[in-house]
Amino acid sequence: MNSQTQMSQCNGPAGMLECALDVPARTSVGLAVVCHPHPLHGGTMDNKVVQTLARALLPLGWSTVRFNFRGVGKSEGAWDEGQGEIDDALAVIAQHRHAGQPLLLAGFSFGAYVAAEAASRLPAADRPLRLVLVGPSIQKQRLPAVPADTVVIHGESDEVVPLSATLDWARPLSLPVTVFPGVGHFFHGQLGLLKSVVMQQLQTAPR
Repeated sequence: MNSQTQMSQCNGPAGMLECALDVPARTSVGLAVVCHPHPLHGGTMDNKVVQTLARALLPLGWSTVRFNFRGVGKSEGAWDEGQGEIDDALAVIAQHRHAGQPLLLAGFSFGAYVAAEAASRLPAADRPLRLVLVGPSIQKQRLPAVPADTVVIHGESDEVVPLSATLDWARPLSLPVTVFPGVGHFFHGQLGLLKSVVMQQLQTAPR
């Protein structure tokens, strides 16, 4: 992402996982793990929305880890229908998080599904402080219930995941959804606004 990004590897369930760590200039407030879009549709940790999420988190003091799911980039293994990818995320969390360290999970599209699932599978005492879901993949994956302060952002003109699908998921949860008018799935031309909105919403008091 920048010249200070530290490239590394960590042990995953299917082999080594490629990771990119960015550390804030000031004292870290916790660990943020950002999950990328669908591996079979070109998703990687260098996706522009994923990088934008990392850029939003760093100024807020989060040490931020992006990583490639199994079979992507230099990560070992092969696509596992979404289940092994959740295990990948949990492995990245386990190997980068210090005991008692606050956690934030974020994801874009398929990565939002992985982030939500990973959050739900952590022990209650280890659940993330905040959850950020951008353009969540609602139609192809079934997202679990998420906390009331989850940040959910969706483009009005999303051509991959219809806004209506996300609203149908969020409605019974009474979960607010921030809608970007006229914006598609990849937030073309609106990445700066996406960064600003994520920062603004995360500066609200956590639950």
